[in-house]
Amino acid sequence: MDQALTRPTTQLNLVAAVAFVVGGSLFALGAAFAQLGVVSLPTVNVTYLVGGCFFSLGGYVSILLANNTDTDTGERTPWWRFRPHSRSWLSAYVLFVGTLFFAVSLVAAFAAGLTPRQSDGWIWLPDMTGCVCFLVSGRLAMLDVGAGRVRVLAHLVGWWVVAVNQLGSVLFFLAGIAAFTRPATSDEINTGLVNWGTFAGAVCFAVGGVIQALDTPTTTRTAVQP
Repeated sequence: MDQALTRPTTQLNLVAAVAFVVGGSLFALGAAFAQLGVVSLPTVNVTYLVGGCFFSLGGYVSILLANNTDTDTGERTPWWRFRPHSRSWLSAYVLFVGTLFFAVSLVAAFAAGLTPRQSDGWIWLPDMTGCVCFLVSGRLAMLDVGAGRVRVLAHLVGWWVVAVNQLGSVLFFLAGIAAFTRPATSDEINTGLVNWGTFAGAVCFAVGGVIQALDTPTTTRTAVQP
């Protein structure tokens, strides 16, 4: 592969990896704060919000990375390109959309005096939509790294990135379900599952980011045969 292509690919991969490490770490910290009750709620919300910004950065850079690894022209990486027939691009795009839904939820969390219905509409629903996007993105990524099939490829670093992140997505989804506010009681279904599920899922994304930093994305697709 042309060196002009390899250099930006490596740089984009590192930026995305660092963004997910920082975002995952802040989400884990926010969940620990919420569970242990050692800081105020606004501090928890700010921690989550900053972490969400890093997740969005990682999601967008992942789109650029997909653009760069799926082309061999050596051209400068475009800020945007519509490539719906590429699994890696679709995975990154859906992931990025998911981070935007998370952002809506994280900003809405700062609102005071919300009724249970309003809380579910402005916080829980965008959060669950983001969780579903993460699951879909992970599924597409598994198909991409497996050349059209979901399979175990333990010899590939890229497979471990996808697998660990997908586990994190499942944990986020379970935490999201538990965060539904019951109108009758104004309480979440299971606060402990919300916090610990978010914590464990966030740790998965942070670990996935560390593994991604060690990955060479340009070799993943050529190492797997359909």
